[in-house]
Amino acid sequence: MLMLESRFQYVFLHIWTSELKEFIFRIDFPALLLALVGQSWAWSSLLRWSEAGLPGRLELMGLPVGFPVSLLTGIEQIERKPSQSQATLLSIFSQEYQKHIKRTHAKHHTSEAIESYYQRYLNGVRKNGAAPVLLELANEVDYAPSLMARIILERFLQKHEEAPPSKSVINSMLRDPSQIPDGVLANQVYQCIVNDCCYGPLVDCIKHAIGHEHEVLLRDLLLEKNLSFLDEDQLRARGYDKTPDFILQVPVAVEGHIIHWIESKASFGDECSHHAYLHDQFWSYWNRFGPGLVIYWYGFIQELDCNRERGILLHACFPTDIVTLCHSVA
Repeated sequence: MLMLESRFQYVFLHIWTSELKEFIFRIDFPALLLALVGQSWAWSSLLRWSEAGLPGRLELMGLPVGFPVSLLTGIEQIERKPSQSQATLLSIFSQEYQKHIKRTHAKHHTSEAIESYYQRYLNGVRKNGAAPVLLELANEVDYAPSLMARIILERFLQKHEEAPPSKSVINSMLRDPSQIPDGVLANQVYQCIVNDCCYGPLVDCIKHAIGHEHEVLLRDLLLEKNLSFLDEDQLRARGYDKTPDFILQVPVAVEGHIIHWIESKASFGDECSHHAYLHDQFWSYWNRFGPGLVIYWYGFIQELDCNRERGILLHACFPTDIVTLCHSVA
C-alpha cells in the first residue's frame, strides 16, 4: 500500500474511514483497482475505438454503447495537444458524460420507461440470475449503471414495502447492497456500482478523496510560502456557512490583483461548471470576503478568465509570483 501513488492512498483512506466501510468488505479489490486505474487504459482505448465502434460497458469501465461520437471528436482534438495532461482529458470526459446523462435523464424516468425496465429486469433474472442483467440493460438504453440500479431498486421496494421508500433508505442500500432484502437484486446493484465510472457511491467517495488531496496540496503550498490563512473548518467554527477553502489573513497580490481567498477545484473548468460555481459560490465569496483566486487543477477554458477586474482570478496551478504586503515575491 505504501508503494501506491498519493491519490490512491487518499482514495483507500477515505473509503476505509467513510460510511462505505461495511460495503468495502464485500467488494473484490481487483475490481475496485480497475475502477481507479483502469480509466487511463479506458482513455487510450476510447480514442483507439472511436472509429471502429465503441466497446461494451464492461470493457470500458462504464462507457455506454452509442455514446455520442461527436463528443469524442472534440476531446480527441484536445488530446493531440501535448500541453494537456491525461488527468485533464479524463476530467473533461467525465463532465461531458454527465452532461449527456442529464440531457437524457427525463426519458428514463417516465412511468412507462420505469415499468418497462423493471419487467425486463425480472425477465432477465428469471432466465439467469447470475448474469449482469441490470448492467446490460443500462448499456442497451444508454444510461449510467448506478442510476439504472436506483430506478429498479425504487420500483422493487415500492412493490414489496408498505410505505414508499425514502431517499435515505435508497441511498443506504446503494452504499451497502447487503441491506437489499432480495439477494439477486443486491448482486445486480453491486455489479452496477462497481462498473460505473461517473456515478454512484464509490465514484462519489473517490471524487471526494481527490478533492481533499488537492486541498491538502494547496495547504502545503501556502505553508511553504509562509502565508497565514484560515481553512474551511476554522471558518465554519467561527459561524460562516458558505466559505472558500482558504481565507488569507493577510491579502497578497497575484499578477497585480489583490487576493483575499483561494478556492481549490480538482476538475477542469468548463463553461457549464464554472458558471454554476460563479452563481453558487464564487460571487458569494467575493461579496463577503473580497476578490479571490480559483485554482482549477486540471485546467480551464481560457475565455472564462474574464472576471479579473471584478475580482475573481483563474489559475491552473498555484501562482509563483505572489507578492506579499512587504512587496517581496513569496
